[in-house]
Amino acid sequence: MLAGCVVSLVLLVTLPGGPAADAHPLGNFTVNHYDGLRLFPDHIELHAVVDTAEIPTLQAKAATDTDGDGTISPTEAARHGGTECAALAGAVTAMVNGGPVRWRVAHSAATYPPGQPPFPTTRLICSLAAPADLRTPATVEFTDHFRADRIGWREITAVGHGLRVVSSNVSGVSISDELRRYPNDLLSNPRDQRSAKVRVEPGSGGISVGAPLTTRIGRLDRALASATSTLNELAGGTELTPLVGVAAALVALLLGAAHAALPGHGKTVMAAYLAGRQGTRRDAVLVGATVTLTHTAGVLVLGLLVAVLSSFAPEAALRWLGVLSGLLVAMVGTGLLRTAVRQPLAACPPSSGHSHEIGHSHEIGHSHSHGQLVGGAPPAPGRAGLVGMGIAGGLVPSPTALFVLLGAVGLGRTVFGVALVLCYGLGMAGTLTLAGLFLVTLRDRAERAAMSEWLRDRGARVAAALPAVTAVLVLVVGLGLALRSLLGPG
Repeated sequence: MLAGCVVSLVLLVTLPGGPAADAHPLGNFTVNHYDGLRLFPDHIELHAVVDTAEIPTLQAKAATDTDGDGTISPTEAARHGGTECAALAGAVTAMVNGGPVRWRVAHSAATYPPGQPPFPTTRLICSLAAPADLRTPATVEFTDHFRADRIGWREITAVGHGLRVVSSNVSGVSISDELRRYPNDLLSNPRDQRSAKVRVEPGSGGISVGAPLTTRIGRLDRALASATSTLNELAGGTELTPLVGVAAALVALLLGAAHAALPGHGKTVMAAYLAGRQGTRRDAVLVGATVTLTHTAGVLVLGLLVAVLSSFAPEAALRWLGVLSGLLVAMVGTGLLRTAVRQPLAACPPSSGHSHEIGHSHEIGHSHSHGQLVGGAPPAPGRAGLVGMGIAGGLVPSPTALFVLLGAVGLGRTVFGVALVLCYGLGMAGTLTLAGLFLVTLRDRAERAAMSEWLRDRGARVAAALPAVTAVLVLVVGLGLALRSLLGPG
């Protein structure tokens, strides 16, 4: 399959592409907000910036490029900026001592900085103002509801001009330089400020509160980000040669393998399932193949929805697919637990100098050439359970694979994009299959290594309980994955 993956890329034709650029640091799906409140004795000003990454910019292009010529003219950009700032003015609220203020749009602008090829990003700047009486001590409460359904960085600052800030739950300085430079040590835990409460009084000075920078990006995260950027540049570069195609294929395989190795992709559960259910190496390969097919199909379907529906939020779909994946794992675990409870767990009576070997279909006390140290051996895994675990492993499409597909399609390299997605899925499947093969091999070696009656007796007891332990593990982890996806951002 690997050879086919590489060969299919080598045979693709060369088509023009766009200039190289850095990917959005927070991901290609994000819509990021900055709200800078400026408090004056007689009014409030809001300097709002919305930094929209490549995918939502692509989805909005049909509405922005009104003449359909493929480019956004200055007139179209100005119209889009005015429309979006009007919508923002209706979605942000401010209260002064419990009374609402009425915003008006003083200025609007939209620009389209280059993003990861071949897509641009969008930078929307809105200046709003509202009359307010802050000549006496007052409490200002602000909330931003604009595009609340999209994930991304959200930051609020507040400063007083001719006023003293007595207390504030937000900083007076933007740590992202108004969404120009995102702090590296906060990218793994992006800021999510959607409201602010500030107390002011006449005077000058006051406090400026800033949140401590506590999180760190590890070397693995940096390495994966660098590899992802490399793949995007290869897929969206100006020239697609056979050498570039092979390099892109290998990077896609590497990223797919790394993606499956990250926490939350069920590799440990799948491996434990195969080991605990007496799975074979063929079963591990079946799970890996199912992961590849499911992931590739998921990316293609999600890419089609993103391209066709401008209102479709892919990050929300990924969240619910994560919930579904976890529930599917939990269902498999429930089936395993039901089987384990119904199966009698009887151990062989100890007998000096005799092995306690049984087979999959033999009565307790009979010998079998497989040499399993099990009192009541677990049945071989059913194909439905194996396929279910494979579907769960590939059900949540990788955002990286989706972006690569959309970029290739945008350049007219649809076959190239699909081939890269397939290679990415093969990389995922390879990691998951190797995890399963490792535990299956480890289990077999442990069974052959039993050299004493004491060890055989205790090994039989442990092996007899293994189906129930595996079932509980699969059930609990499945529910955990579903809950984490449900409570996550998006």
